[in-house]
Amino acid sequence: MNPKQNKTILVVDDEEHILELIRFNLEKEGYDVLLCENGDECIPMIQNNKVDLVVLDLMLPGMDGIQICKKLNRMDEYENLPIIMLTAKSEETDRVLGLELGADDYITKPFSVRELIARIRAVLRRSESKQDSSRYENKEKSIVVKDLIIDVEEHTVSIDGVYVELTLKEFELLKMLSENRGKVLSRNLLLDEIWGYEYFGETRTVDVHIRHLRRKIGDDKSNEYIETIRGIGYKMK
Repeated sequence: MNPKQNKTILVVDDEEHILELIRFNLEKEGYDVLLCENGDECIPMIQNNKVDLVVLDLMLPGMDGIQICKKLNRMDEYENLPIIMLTAKSEETDRVLGLELGADDYITKPFSVRELIARIRAVLRRSESKQDSSRYENKEKSIVVKDLIIDVEEHTVSIDGVYVELTLKEFELLKMLSENRGKVLSRNLLLDEIWGYEYFGETRTVDVHIRHLRRKIGDDKSNEYIETIRGIGYKMK
């Protein structure tokens, strides 16, 4: 069964054969597809079209994928735009940085078209689920854990009255751990809930985000808030 119609995927890559390969297969699956070969043209194309997801190569002429992620992350109307990065295996550092900047998933070249389509479906489902829940859920109050205050409505975090700047994924991780305080949450569960992975689980993504989250809330040495449960996952104390 084809996915819901009228979902538009923007594919940004400077290799023409990759663009055509992805377009052919996505159109066969029922998606509308836009193509872009230059990083400088990516954001104007997003602004001029209704784009539901971006497949973004990291290495591009003009603005590169990391710069694009940073710019979109600073734009309120696009900070939640789903992004799947295309990376080379040697670009691990950039890949991790892209995830920290809000990218939802990544796939390494050379890639399986079937895997890419599966990941696109999963990320879109996760995005739709978030939109539906935010549309209908009642306004939630702040979550307080010791000196940590998480304002769910405003998406802000403070410790002792000092604002802490978190990425979207870091905020969602902290919120989920706080809402389930005292419960052990496995890495795979966190992946599924925060990133929408339903297969090909990359648990290192969770570890990287937890490490950066701990540092930002001053928990990297004291372990006052988040506890690592060896071989399983994490819990909020």
